[in-house]
Amino acid sequence: MKTISFADLGLPEPILHAVRDLGFEEPTPIQALAIPVIRDGRDVVGQAHTGTGKTAAFGIPLLERLDPGRPAVQALVICPTRELAIQVSEELRRLARYLGPVSILPVYGGQPIERQVSVLKKGVHVVIATPGRLLDHLNRGTVDLSRAQTVVLDEADEMLDMGFAEDIEKILSRLPKERQNILFSATMSEEILSLARRFLRDPRIVRVVHGHLAIPVIEQRYFEVRESEKIEVLSRLLDFYNPDISLVFCNTKRRVEEVCSQLQARGYLAEALHGDMDQKERERVMSRFRARTTEILVATDVAARGIDVEEIGIVFNYDVPQDPEYYIHRIGRTGRAGKSGKAFTFVSGKEMWKLREIQKYAKIRIARHAVPAEADLRERRILAIGERIREVIVAGGLEPFIARVEQVMGEDHTSLEVAAALLKMQAGVVESSRQQRPGKKAGRI
Repeated sequence: MKTISFADLGLPEPILHAVRDLGFEEPTPIQALAIPVIRDGRDVVGQAHTGTGKTAAFGIPLLERLDPGRPAVQALVICPTRELAIQVSEELRRLARYLGPVSILPVYGGQPIERQVSVLKKGVHVVIATPGRLLDHLNRGTVDLSRAQTVVLDEADEMLDMGFAEDIEKILSRLPKERQNILFSATMSEEILSLARRFLRDPRIVRVVHGHLAIPVIEQRYFEVRESEKIEVLSRLLDFYNPDISLVFCNTKRRVEEVCSQLQARGYLAEALHGDMDQKERERVMSRFRARTTEILVATDVAARGIDVEEIGIVFNYDVPQDPEYYIHRIGRTGRAGKSGKAFTFVSGKEMWKLREIQKYAKIRIARHAVPAEADLRERRILAIGERIREVIVAGGLEPFIARVEQVMGEDHTSLEVAAALLKMQAGVVESSRQQRPGKKAGRI
């Protein structure tokens, strides 16, 4: 598929502004396929896995059709779980931030229904609901869907698997006949197609069918960390494994700049690579990375296309990628030419479901590992210093320094004590400052 930008899709400025704020460079494949068709008003059946950007695929055209001045439910999104309902609500809010007073309400079980009734009475434009709680509101007469013009069934296969088929049919039968229907599913089973035939009018099918995912033979691990701790964990892993060069992938341009700045502040030779940079600037950054004058390249998926640098020690997924194929492309940057490689993924909170989707789709298992403790890092540093000491001894030319050591020894200390003190001092310097890591040049920018 030809690469296009969000601007190429002709999005209205408020939504385009919101997308740029989020830092996304280009639509995912399902967004590029689905958005134009949904904007045309056609009923759509979309096949896409979780984590491929499908919420924006239906959410952007859904928001475009809203009339903020009309206090009525104009769009309904039905989700199988409260977690997904909340997630969809959050994403639609971010996309609608410049559209004016747009009200978006998640409706799900486990939350006091009175609170939801109170908000619904004030007027809501978009309702994101689980089937059971939505039926409850319909039976109570506390939600009016008579003016809903867009209805989305998100993760329809999951809803059918959970036994919501009858609830969905009841809900759809109580909606206006003149409406746009959008159905998204990870699979295209006969059950899904039957549902589409019954409730959708001449639907257009859009799907993103991934090719065979070739999994590189490399060590793959994930680390479960809080969002606020990611930069510290990245620093610790860089110090522990001490790769000559490494790649750090982020999902947005904003995140790339933020992570790069934080690494530089900690004394690492890091540079950013993203879509806002012109070609000459990108080439200069890549030239320094190939020459090893830059040790860490922080990049977005789009900007990293075409990177062909051998012996990248570690690929870090600072953010879990949005698409399983992005994960494969990312980790394929290491372990080339028969060399060993490592791929480490940071998982925070809600990102766990994205990781599960990657493992499920790619038929791989990514092992969970603990972050190295400070004691492990200290031991690793001491071993690295010991290795360097042996190399210096083999190289020779120690005579002038032996005389100095003898001065320090005097009558009170042995040569072993002096060597131990020097080792302790060196280890202490490394612990207190990342400006000089064992086996590497000074990391000051």
